[in-house]
Amino acid sequence: MAEQRRQPEQTRQPEPERQAPDSGKVALITGASRGIGYGVAEAFVARGDRVCITGRGEDALKEAVERLGSDRAIGVPGKAHDEQHQAAAVERVMEAFGRVDFLVNNAGTNPVFGPMAELDLNVARKVYETNVISALGFAQRTWRAWQKENGGAIVNIASVAGVSASPFIGAYGMSKAAMVNLTLQLAHEFAPAVRVNAIAPAVVKTHFARALYEGREAEAAAAYPMGRLGVPEDIGGAAAFLTSDQSDWITGQTLVVDGGIFLNAGVG
Repeated sequence: MAEQRRQPEQTRQPEPERQAPDSGKVALITGASRGIGYGVAEAFVARGDRVCITGRGEDALKEAVERLGSDRAIGVPGKAHDEQHQAAAVERVMEAFGRVDFLVNNAGTNPVFGPMAELDLNVARKVYETNVISALGFAQRTWRAWQKENGGAIVNIASVAGVSASPFIGAYGMSKAAMVNLTLQLAHEFAPAVRVNAIAPAVVKTHFARALYEGREAEAAAAYPMGRLGVPEDIGGAAAFLTSDQSDWITGQTLVVDGGIFLNAGVG
């Protein structure tokens, strides 16, 4: 009986990554060259949306657009509180894509660490202008440009610092509490055309929040029932849900995404 020759095993080639079909929807995401904003942009592109992202650093913004895919993403550099930048970003997304279904207000700043009793009032004004007034400005512009007549959704990135005391980052917490109330005001005024919700993350591993965990991540994570700090993808998933058809009857809400940290409240 002739010996059968063993055929050489064929190396299985990895399947090329498939791009999601174009959803036809478009999002404007502020402060999205990295961190939470970039995580949101990734989630939106993954489901087929096109995105316009903003950020202060032009080079970082270009790199982010390349990673997201230049066929699905564009970038507009600038400072969120600059009204000319707000106008330019909305104008650019309308020129490029002809619509702006979703707005995610993520741009923010926290330049000071210390007690409220010693807070420089000019710094407090800067924090409020960047974190709150800019969000209102972008919402006004996307409302006029598209959403008033065509509908859509807005997601404001707040923080657990805005729904509880936040020692040594009080100015930031104060501004994020204002973001929660801005969400309520816009949700009431923009209904039924536009749904407006907020996300309040706990500590997420980003460059922005590194001072809260750098060099002691295991210790910081140990306080969370879920056993880890957040990552940008956690917030991206929440934002994707709040801008999806599955959340069509949800507006004016603040979704706390905190790894269970608030479960520890009241534990002696």
